[in-house]
Amino acid sequence: MSATARALHPAWPGIATRWHAWVEAERGRFALWLPVWMAAGVVLYFSLTAEPPWWAGAAGLAGALAATGLLWRRPVPRAAAACLAAAALGLGSAQLATLRAAPLAAIPSHAAIVTGTVAAVDVLPQGRRVLLARPSLDGAAPLALAVRIRLRAGDAAAIATGDRLRVRALLQPPAPPAWPGGWDLQRDAFFAGIGAYGYALNPSERLAEGSPADLAAWMQRAREAIAVRIGAAMAGGDPTAAAIAITLLTGTTHGIAEADRAAFRDSGLAHLLAIAGLHIGIVMGLFFALARLGLGLWEYAALHWPAKQIAALAALLAGGGYLLLTGGHVPILRSFAMACLVTLGVLVGRRALSMRGLGLAMAAVIAVEPSAVMGVSFQMSFGAVLALIAGYEALRPWLRRLHGDGSRRRRLLAYGVALALTSALAGTASAPFGAYHFGHVQLYFIAANLLAVPITALWVMPAGMLGLALMPLHLEALALVPMGWGITAILHIARTVAAWPEAVLAVPHIPAWGLGVLSLGMAWLGIWRSRLRLAGLALIGLGLLSPLLDRPPDLLVSADARLIGMRTPRGAFIQRDPGASGFTYDSWLQLWAVRDAAPLPGCTGASCGLRPRADGPGVLLLRGPADPAAAAAACGAALVVSAEPIRLECRPPVPAIDRFTVFRQGAQAVWLGPAGVRVLSDRAARGDRPWVVPVPTRTRIPAGLHLTPALAETLPAGQARPAND
Repeated sequence: MSATARALHPAWPGIATRWHAWVEAERGRFALWLPVWMAAGVVLYFSLTAEPPWWAGAAGLAGALAATGLLWRRPVPRAAAACLAAAALGLGSAQLATLRAAPLAAIPSHAAIVTGTVAAVDVLPQGRRVLLARPSLDGAAPLALAVRIRLRAGDAAAIATGDRLRVRALLQPPAPPAWPGGWDLQRDAFFAGIGAYGYALNPSERLAEGSPADLAAWMQRAREAIAVRIGAAMAGGDPTAAAIAITLLTGTTHGIAEADRAAFRDSGLAHLLAIAGLHIGIVMGLFFALARLGLGLWEYAALHWPAKQIAALAALLAGGGYLLLTGGHVPILRSFAMACLVTLGVLVGRRALSMRGLGLAMAAVIAVEPSAVMGVSFQMSFGAVLALIAGYEALRPWLRRLHGDGSRRRRLLAYGVALALTSALAGTASAPFGAYHFGHVQLYFIAANLLAVPITALWVMPAGMLGLALMPLHLEALALVPMGWGITAILHIARTVAAWPEAVLAVPHIPAWGLGVLSLGMAWLGIWRSRLRLAGLALIGLGLLSPLLDRPPDLLVSADARLIGMRTPRGAFIQRDPGASGFTYDSWLQLWAVRDAAPLPGCTGASCGLRPRADGPGVLLLRGPADPAAAAAACGAALVVSAEPIRLECRPPVPAIDRFTVFRQGAQAVWLGPAGVRVLSDRAARGDRPWVVPVPTRTRIPAGLHLTPALAETLPAGQARPAND
């Protein structure tokens, strides 16, 4: 700036000085925003309602990189261009993942003979289920997507990964969201390579015994064999303890009973069942200590070899083996990526755990599996680690003073404080993401973790590692039985804490924009060093208060019209027909932050009027074919809802939601206010994306549903007649 400009702006020298001081204080932290912007690009891609051009990500990345180069000498514009480049890279990685995924295939609505290669066998609390790769339906060409089938409870056929299997099953595509904007199971299944779910109607038949075709299949077969050995070694104890041992040593969680899974969730110990940083940290720490001890006992190695670096490499190899054994899910991929950086830090003598390591791990996970950004595992995992690193950076001087002279008493006190601090930081940071996805938070998670984590780290996991080492000698029971005792103690803690009064608190649903603002606030608070970071608290507060600025739907209709719900100031009311989805019912309760719902009031006849809000319009609910009286009342309503197909002769036309509406458009959400009625369908919320099951082209009316000739005319031209006609 010229001297004249400085004279006109007397405050400029002070502003410039403060600016340069802030830039110097934050040196090295600007690059940490690049993974955040990569995640923003992924979120942008998945929030679109139409597929962008295939070249959008690449073109945006090239343009942003060119702008970065042109603006290299101007720090602020250069940083902005680099952030746009990172966002374009994230969007492009999501596009590439979609292009790599197999397209959806038509799934027959009737029972089919499914033949395929077993890709995985999951042991459930009652029965088993199999994942069939390249399945053929009724002898047709194999599908690119896999199908997952639950076998009959009494099916005892010997099945392992690699076998060829044939089974008669009823399949259906992945379920759509329970409400517009809800969890998208179809998207998750699409990127997981699963095209349909179903259940077997007859016992399965193994056509041929096969062998795994690649490393992933070999590891899956190894998991299944280890699970069988664990079950046999712990057969005399608690079956849930055996199922949890299988989870900790193989990453397979399907065998845990729902009641015990709920106890872990409600007590704040669910992270013990999600193989992640805690588990791989314990494994690597154990092998690091054993390697250091072994090298220390060998005089020559202790004097001439770099024992610490060798032990770090041994620990990394152990962590890699544990990663392969447990399936390589997103949390452990993030943890292993950071473990690699920790090992590199040990080898070169640098600080092992840093914010930069977290950023690199985040960027690697986004590049490999961008769809994970939308999942609760990614969000809770990175949120918790961000809070831990930033929290310990800020509190390190205080913790050093607490450690004091290093006496045994001081070390024990420091360990207890660190354990409580770790639980508080990780649990508090991950709680908003859990509230967004599950609708509740746990109040006593710190107490539960103070008791359960030391048992896991010092007893359960070491015994499990010893059990794996003894399996070749068929002596695994010597370690697995004591491991079961430790798991039983953790189970007791989980069940006890979950039973405490108000252990789980239902919270209002955070809207998607509120979660985005909260995530930005956490990143702002965690990344910056200067006092500017405190502005992140305002963003976090806005995110937490966002439910007060958002209004949930007043009325919901499920995708099969078997559930019709209404939210009022007096609570939630839901009409639940036979065969309604329990998952959808629970999702509605979470959305409305209520524990239970009552039947719709006054709906015992052929029709009833509903008015969720005193200042809003009324809704007419039809419970059967519209008789003349109901039809006349319908023409005066602001909206008509019916679980059956209806046809109204009203002038002017009245908006209606019926069986055909949800059949074509998916679940419906309705807002009723003084300005009128606003309806949002699931298909309008998600748009036309590769993972969204196309609109059915043939209408198939369930057996037992009889239509009058007038209602039958509402079927679109060229579509099938009702099945019962």
